[in-house]
Amino acid sequence: MAKKARQRISYVLELDHSSSGGHRLGVNGLAVDRDNAILYSGGRDGVICAWDLNLDLNSYYDRDRVSSRGTKAQPTTKFRASTQAHTHWVNDIVLAANNTALVSASSDLTVKVWRPEFGDTEPHTIGQHADYVKCVATPTSADWVASGGLDRKIYLWDLNGKGKSLEIDVRGEDVSEKASVYAMSVGRSILASGGPESIVRLWDPKTGKRITKLVGHTDNIRAILMNEAGDTVMTASSDQTVKVWSVTAGRCMHTLTMHNDSVWSLFSEDPELAIFYSSDRSGLIVKTDTRGTVEMDEGLSVAVAQEHDGANKVVACGDYIWTATSSSSINRWTNVETGPDAQLPEPFRQLRAASPISRSRKPSVASTDGLGKSEIPAKSILRISNTAAFPLELNGSSEPNLMPSALPLPRKGSEIMVDPIVPIIEPIHHLPEETIEGQNGLVKHKLLNDRRRVLTLDTAGDVLLWDLIRSEVIQRFGKKHLEDVEPEVNTLEAVAPWCSIDTSSGNLTVVLEPFNCFDAEMYADELVLAEPVDFREDQRINLGRWILRYLFAKLIDEEIRRDEDYRHKLNETVEKRLAATRLNPPISIQIPNSDAQGWESSDSPVATPRANGADFPMTPGLGIGVATPATNLQAVAKNAAPASPVEKPSKSSQQLTRSSGEDYFSGGISSADAAANPTASPTADQAPAKEEVPRSPVETKDKEKDTAKSPSTPFGKKFRMGMSFGSKKLGRSASTNIEKTITTEEKPEENKSESSSNHEKEIDDNLRGVIQKIHNDYEKQLLEAPDTLVETKITPALPIDAPVLKLPPGTKVIIQEETSGGSANLYRGTVMSVGVDADIIEEKAPTWLGEVLLTNTIPQKDPVKVSFVLQPWKDSLPSIATVDGNNRLNANRMLRVKKILAYVAERIDPQPEEPETGALKAEEYLELYCNDQLLPNNMSLATLRAHIWKGGSDVALYYKANGRKDIPKELPQPTLDDPAVSDPGGQTAIPPIATVT
Repeated sequence: MAKKARQRISYVLELDHSSSGGHRLGVNGLAVDRDNAILYSGGRDGVICAWDLNLDLNSYYDRDRVSSRGTKAQPTTKFRASTQAHTHWVNDIVLAANNTALVSASSDLTVKVWRPEFGDTEPHTIGQHADYVKCVATPTSADWVASGGLDRKIYLWDLNGKGKSLEIDVRGEDVSEKASVYAMSVGRSILASGGPESIVRLWDPKTGKRITKLVGHTDNIRAILMNEAGDTVMTASSDQTVKVWSVTAGRCMHTLTMHNDSVWSLFSEDPELAIFYSSDRSGLIVKTDTRGTVEMDEGLSVAVAQEHDGANKVVACGDYIWTATSSSSINRWTNVETGPDAQLPEPFRQLRAASPISRSRKPSVASTDGLGKSEIPAKSILRISNTAAFPLELNGSSEPNLMPSALPLPRKGSEIMVDPIVPIIEPIHHLPEETIEGQNGLVKHKLLNDRRRVLTLDTAGDVLLWDLIRSEVIQRFGKKHLEDVEPEVNTLEAVAPWCSIDTSSGNLTVVLEPFNCFDAEMYADELVLAEPVDFREDQRINLGRWILRYLFAKLIDEEIRRDEDYRHKLNETVEKRLAATRLNPPISIQIPNSDAQGWESSDSPVATPRANGADFPMTPGLGIGVATPATNLQAVAKNAAPASPVEKPSKSSQQLTRSSGEDYFSGGISSADAAANPTASPTADQAPAKEEVPRSPVETKDKEKDTAKSPSTPFGKKFRMGMSFGSKKLGRSASTNIEKTITTEEKPEENKSESSSNHEKEIDDNLRGVIQKIHNDYEKQLLEAPDTLVETKITPALPIDAPVLKLPPGTKVIIQEETSGGSANLYRGTVMSVGVDADIIEEKAPTWLGEVLLTNTIPQKDPVKVSFVLQPWKDSLPSIATVDGNNRLNANRMLRVKKILAYVAERIDPQPEEPETGALKAEEYLELYCNDQLLPNNMSLATLRAHIWKGGSDVALYYKANGRKDIPKELPQPTLDDPAVSDPGGQTAIPPIATVT
């Protein structure tokens, strides 16, 4: 079975809506529906918008409107609809199926189709690439589209839901890293593609076979057009040229050089491409008209408009031109008449008329009806190619002679070539006729040290502070530099990475990966909650579990409801059985076999039967009934005598069971170099082992890892994970040996039963598999205890572990799967829709998410520890080093300074078992220093290592008294009653200071 791809959870924070619609980032794609006067736009925010133009797109060159070019028209465009089609940039859009379907290509690897006229509110995925999808094209009136991307593939997709109809590997025999597809055009029987390899390749869309290739460009091919007959191809390139190719001849027929920068876009509605529009990286919008010419060099090329940014896309329809740039706004420009009635300057008209090639064109007649002000300025006419006869190339004369007699003469061989002067281009339009305003999107971000807050900068220059847990803006700073605001709000913390931030789509997206999203914690006493919660002392909140609990809160509610319905059906059978038993009570009561309860049967006549018929085992020396399995009893007995009062686990920690595997004892401090002596360790395995030499922190960590894998009970494991070896030897009672024997006998049978059960029923590798496992447990319980009602096993995190969050209803939730080119979306919804979409999520969501949500179980992971050296400040207080002088310790990275001080106080100032009322706490009369800096009591080891110590070796910490309490400078000498003296072979490791985190 193939390994399942890694899945991640993302959520998108809801931005303020400053207007009814529009893009938040730059616009990459434009398409116009002429019949319905609708403009479609696709943006870098993943949104597709539809706009009502309220214009007549079937009329051309309204002279009254064109003549009033200097005045800005009233805006007519109205927002129609929008959809969050993609989670990454929309790179291209095209209208297909007679303008009834809009197809989009995106960097989220998908190709989608949106049919808003048919009532679709969300687009549907029709195909997927292995890398960014850069372009999409379709022939006229066809029911299929072609898409190309960075995966060097071209796919043909059926629009009626039949999926992929053809796949073309662009690399073919020529394996090239530059074979990505950036541009594409489709005709009736030919498909043209181009990209970074600067080669135009022609394909048969029916068979996928290569027809030929066209070589001539020297840089990336950015746009391709094809005439209706399919025998002419026009390409635009980053080499600043537009080339016209003959498919039949297989070569370049014309090279047009009207642009002085990388040409990014081409557009034409003319079947013969006689009129086309182009735009470049400098923002120049050019219209070229070659109608009535024999050679394209005699055509007219006009600078229509100038954008402030590079023009990603240009489209034209009727009397209008629309352009898209890196701005979130879309500009509409007035089109320019370039036909026979074009109002050209007098010298240009004469020069054009003098050309023998252009004499067949209808000459322009000078306007006498007041339209002279619509004349195309001379500075707006571009030289269409290097071989064009007009406008003339300037050679240094300040006043160019535009008469036909001034045509340049052939240069003599002895003449020095004079560099031509580049004429100043002045576009016809300086301002757009209308601007379709966009919204503000995020363009920059900075994750703060606490990893719970993010600073963002939007396109308007405003700086916002976000709370990733509450998923909302918590502070606004107005128009400032993000770098200036950061020092004001950042804190001195070191928190483990648990999420990544992405603002590439203009929104704030938080990505949670399974390998680290549960690594970060924060102390509960640092929370500011609307409703106070009674937390345990030094309780920590896992950030990943906290946010996931409420992102999927509606899903959890739905699963609980379904679980109740499922158990209700099971319990109906149990209730019927119980009712039948009450109607027909048994004549005699049979005491069940005591083996079923895990106790050995006793033949002693004095054994008192329990209420359910099972006998108590006769345990010497134990005066109460045993309420835990034998293995747990063993751990309790072994830890019954802690080395110090601080070592005792609190009552709350004993009562709380944590299915998540959180280590409540990991805050303990243990000696980094202590020797492991199993005979003296209450938490070591019972098997004898040879004595080991002192270990380094790395070796200690490896040993702890191995120890964690040894057979043990969860209760004993918790004690072993966080508690160091004690200093007292504990004897073993006979009952302990008996209980151990019982455990050894019964475990194989239990494991065999579980193994058999798991083998019989396969479990899906998704969230539904977690539910199946719970249902299997219900059935197993009914088999073992058919007369007991089934209780729920769905145990989501309670408010004490995940305080209640009220997330904004528009917060988007996305489940993604890792692919070779990035990530693909498996599910997308909102915090309000996850309950309704429970069936989809059960199938698409990973198993680890189901375990977190339904059983409050997070993946097991060894806690990260920090090694440090603890010694008195200038010998002002007694040393806490062991007999051999070792003072190297290690502890959980989240351990606070006040806990370290409590540990020091326990060693140098032992407290009575029952502390006096009003006694000073350790942090009130002791201080801790690092690099001569007084450390705050709530600072963690991770923070002081990252921001105070700033080194990779063991952290050097110094403790001193502040004078509020007298502490002797010498520790009292040990007496013969001290176990460490009376038993020199005993373990002398340092006891932990904290058992509850």
